[in-house]
Amino acid sequence: MNNFNFYSPTFFAFGKDKENEAGQLVKRFGGSKVLLHYGGQSAKKSGLLDRVIASLKESGIAYVELGGVLPNPRSGLVYEGIELCKREEIDFILAVGGGSTIDSAKAIAMGAVYDGDFWDFYEGKATAQTALPVGTVLTIAAAGSEGSPDSVITHENGMLKRGAGTDLIRPKFSILNPALTQTLPAYQTACGATDIIAHVFERYYTNTTEVEVTDRLCEAVVLTMLKEVPRVIENPDNYDARANIMWAGMVAHNNVVGVGRDQDWNSHGIEHELSALYDCAHGAGLAVIMPAWMEYVAEHHDVMRMAQMATRIFGCEMNFANPKATALEGVRAFRRFLVSIGMPINFEQLGAKEEDIPALVDKFGIGDGKTGGYVALDRAAVTEIYQIAAKASL
Repeated sequence: MNNFNFYSPTFFAFGKDKENEAGQLVKRFGGSKVLLHYGGQSAKKSGLLDRVIASLKESGIAYVELGGVLPNPRSGLVYEGIELCKREEIDFILAVGGGSTIDSAKAIAMGAVYDGDFWDFYEGKATAQTALPVGTVLTIAAAGSEGSPDSVITHENGMLKRGAGTDLIRPKFSILNPALTQTLPAYQTACGATDIIAHVFERYYTNTTEVEVTDRLCEAVVLTMLKEVPRVIENPDNYDARANIMWAGMVAHNNVVGVGRDQDWNSHGIEHELSALYDCAHGAGLAVIMPAWMEYVAEHHDVMRMAQMATRIFGCEMNFANPKATALEGVRAFRRFLVSIGMPINFEQLGAKEEDIPALVDKFGIGDGKTGGYVALDRAAVTEIYQIAAKASL
């Protein structure tokens, strides 16, 4: 196991009706004037936004609204939010929504106290030294942004999707009410679940040895998802299953399952170019890319870890004479699960085009170098993974 520092100070208020405590929590964490940031109309139509606003008023918290966050959140609204925060002297940002809304709020939080362009943080040109505090009211279990130090934004100039991370943007508090996810369409639920599983697998595939505790934690989270997701697809009002999925989403990405081990994240990087170009759901893109990445890795690196995934998580029988066969059966089992919950597994089902692969590789920005965590990938390897993804089948 590697040396590590782990800092995860977010306060979680979990359970039914917890959104009614939003005002108290903003006040507890020092907010007096809030930017209330949200997405489309669902938060309004459901009455959630009204309940949050009532809570803010009850606690004497002033607020300014900024809606309109899109999936794969855009830079334009971030710039608007930054200017609004500066003009209105906002001292706290409250995100009501899913990962896209929270990521947008985090970007605004960094940009509102920075003299330069917030995009500097996403291109690695600058590191945030301070940020406005952020709180969240989560409406979909998926990105894990409610407990993580990460944010991903798409810049409309070139449709570049990039990430930034700092503990400064870990939410001060996050309100998690599983009942708020019961009205989600099955497709959105499945996309979120796929993202959760991918967050675990990005950590599970590691070259670090002697990490049995986090191996088992990773496996437990994925096994929970394999059990609970079909239950909520069958019965969207299953609160208990929703609760397990919502907490799994947080655990999957606040890094408790990833401490002390090298991580990968190539699947996320490769997928980001798909969702930036085609504006597809991030989870759907991961359903196409991650098994393709696994199939590539099984042919090139540490087949025993892939076989461990197959046996421990998907219940495949170990073929000691041919562990690669076990590994590949695990990949097929993963794809079968994804199909069973309504996810795409190839370019055609996603709405992507094979002829765009060279452009996708160019946007990935690898050049003549390599990018790696678990496996170092060059341009040819990334191209091969996209090609596997394009033609994948059961």
